[in-house]
Amino acid sequence: MSTTLNICRIDCASVDAREAIQELRRQLSPKGNLVSPQGRARTIAAFGEPLTPQQVVERICADVQCRGLDAVLEYTAKLDNVTLEPHEVHVTPEELANAHQLADPAYLRTLRRVRNNILAFQSGILNRDAIMRQGPNSELQLRYRPLRRVGVCIPGGAAAYPSSLLMTVVPAQAAGVEEIAVVVPPTPFGGYNTDLLAACHTLGVTEVHRIGGAQAVAALAYGAAGIPAVDKIVGPGNLFVALAKRQVYGEVDIDSIAGPSEVVLIADWTADPRFVASDLISQAEHSPGASILITWEADLIDRVADALVVQLERLSRGDLARDSLEKFGALILVRDEEEAIALSNQIAPEHLHVSTSDPDRLAERLTNAGAIFLGHDTPVAVGDYAAGPSHVLPTGGTARWASGLCSNDFLKRTSLIYVNREGLAAIAPDVRMLADKEGLTAHRYSVDVRLEDFAADQ
Repeated sequence: MSTTLNICRIDCASVDAREAIQELRRQLSPKGNLVSPQGRARTIAAFGEPLTPQQVVERICADVQCRGLDAVLEYTAKLDNVTLEPHEVHVTPEELANAHQLADPAYLRTLRRVRNNILAFQSGILNRDAIMRQGPNSELQLRYRPLRRVGVCIPGGAAAYPSSLLMTVVPAQAAGVEEIAVVVPPTPFGGYNTDLLAACHTLGVTEVHRIGGAQAVAALAYGAAGIPAVDKIVGPGNLFVALAKRQVYGEVDIDSIAGPSEVVLIADWTADPRFVASDLISQAEHSPGASILITWEADLIDRVADALVVQLERLSRGDLARDSLEKFGALILVRDEEEAIALSNQIAPEHLHVSTSDPDRLAERLTNAGAIFLGHDTPVAVGDYAAGPSHVLPTGGTARWASGLCSNDFLKRTSLIYVNREGLAAIAPDVRMLADKEGLTAHRYSVDVRLEDFAADQ
């Protein structure tokens, strides 16, 4: 392994960091077509031409909508190099139970503890029905009801991700969703991973399908043999999964169009460079992943750079993290705390770690972030794995207006409006005025006809 690290360094005293950040955003966004050479080769092999990821997704989704499970199995063979019979797609209850029985008891205890953490938080923030009575003649309500059926995408290409299962399924369960369908690629880290299947059993998930990629998203959206269509699709995935979710949006709801993982660290002189380096690497090892340090301490940048080299040499995924840091990482020197806050708000990162002497004070002015981690001893991994808020968070600058997944995202709200005759008479002048302004005479008449005899009765 190399003993140097060619990570981007930016001094805001001489360079505008915003332009570099915008270029980073462009590369990592779903519009950036960031695909590995292996992925491009698979595309050519499957489709006979070098299609863009968007073109690939459009073809897959249209084909699955037309041909159902046959198309899903065809793309699974072409893109995942796995040939499945229809009955092999669906994980049986016996497989789930056997995986649970074979699992490490300590692992199962961890799953239960983390589930309880998530369930407590997600239940505690759940929206409740509201009733507002405006005098004796009218009543307004806001009613929340859970979605009927939800699809959850779990990655399974480079590693197994029981944490993603926890962070998507448990919020849905807290909201009261009764039907949860999990899709996971037919790989050793996915649909054939006993730890993941044991986690499904522990959480009470009974519907698991060994399919992944855009074809899995399409199957959830449109339905396929043995996979009824869902109302919403959530969960992380690669570029093709993100684009497929965008493609089917409107047919179903989705959580977000997520890009690669990202972290911004704001650090001052009190930060331990070893801690800072570990947080930068922890997101870079997703590869790709954006890792950015912002500080007004010039010597901290040098110390963090040295710590990165040392830690990369020790870690099993150091090569992957190194590649990601060199392509999508940055060590940014700003003039002061104010410039750090402004730059972070402009980046609007998925994860924001405030490693300063007084993180609460800074957090008040940090308005754009998916999740904020406060203090030197709160690594992002705590939120990724165990704390309670979901780790499914907005990426690519969308934290300017988007929020992380939570139990309330699995609720639909309906307003209920009631007025009696007296209430209708009281509000009628305003309804008539606006109906007249808009030229909608039938709207006005629907009020007038109910009040024709009202004045005479008074």
